[in-house]
Amino acid sequence: MKGCKFGTHRVIEPKGCLPQAAKKIDSSMKISSNEIKIDVRTLNIDSASFTQIKEACHKDVEKMTEMITTIVSDRGKMQNPVTGSGGMLIGTVIEIGDDFPDQNLKIGDKIATLVSLSLTPLKINNIKKIHLENDQVDIDGQAILFESGLYAVLPEDLPEKVALAALDVAGAPAQVDKLVKSGDRVLIIGGGGKSGILCCYQAMKKLDGRGQLIVIEYDRENAKRIKEMGLAHHVIIADARKAVDVYEQVVALTNGEGVDVTINNVNIMDTEMASILPTKDDGVVYFFSMATSFTKSALGAEGVGRDVTMIVGNGYTKGHAELTLNLLRESKEIRDLFHQLYA
Repeated sequence: MKGCKFGTHRVIEPKGCLPQAAKKIDSSMKISSNEIKIDVRTLNIDSASFTQIKEACHKDVEKMTEMITTIVSDRGKMQNPVTGSGGMLIGTVIEIGDDFPDQNLKIGDKIATLVSLSLTPLKINNIKKIHLENDQVDIDGQAILFESGLYAVLPEDLPEKVALAALDVAGAPAQVDKLVKSGDRVLIIGGGGKSGILCCYQAMKKLDGRGQLIVIEYDRENAKRIKEMGLAHHVIIADARKAVDVYEQVVALTNGEGVDVTINNVNIMDTEMASILPTKDDGVVYFFSMATSFTKSALGAEGVGRDVTMIVGNGYTKGHAELTLNLLRESKEIRDLFHQLYA
């Protein structure tokens, strides 16, 4: 039987909505004719979600295992009920429906899904290991990908977990590529994580020796690394929840003008205004962070009289996977860092 290309045939509650918005979906592993089945090896849980789970469980791996297992059992997918976000996975294709549109995909192909775990039917048989340092969870399990689901066949020239880590945040540097132009003043909030590092590199490429890149980073070691790698013109150690403090320091570095483009990559709440205040009128704020509140952003910008364009961090833009993997191929320093952190 052929299911809805968007997966609505698997929605249990509430009926009529799409799988991402659903509270519960059918995670039975019998595929429809336009689905594929994946033997899952690793989940890369969204940074905001993983941080929330880790803090709620006080970094107790046993409690985290129980929480993740319960979420997937209750919802049929890995969607954190607090953050609403998911992540992505890598695994091996083990079954392909006759009506699945990509005729080039083969059983045995190793793939990374490029759609969120918050909409992906998932079954966990066993959690093998939780990697506290990099948001990854090794499992024995299976998943279903709908006809509309995006994925990438894993490259042979990069380790699987390195590719997974990069592809998980591929939308961020790809959006930087679209938004930043030579001569801009750019602010990146949260430059030390995997999305931040890639965004810094891509922003410096697009500035092409003109303009200015300022990074806000809370962690001193991350700030030091950004400086040493030459990924910014200025690195400010600051708490992005303190919006006026960030604003004053950024404005001082930009001769009172503010920035043209702000990229928010942080994995904690309440950093919306630190993104909006330093951005000049007619500038752009890109919220890649899944901890962003639409209400705080919209009403906050209104409250301080900022006429800025705010972009929701859509994790997909055309060509994002190849662009991001190419950044790893271009930069030995970033490739080595990702090897150290994720391989």
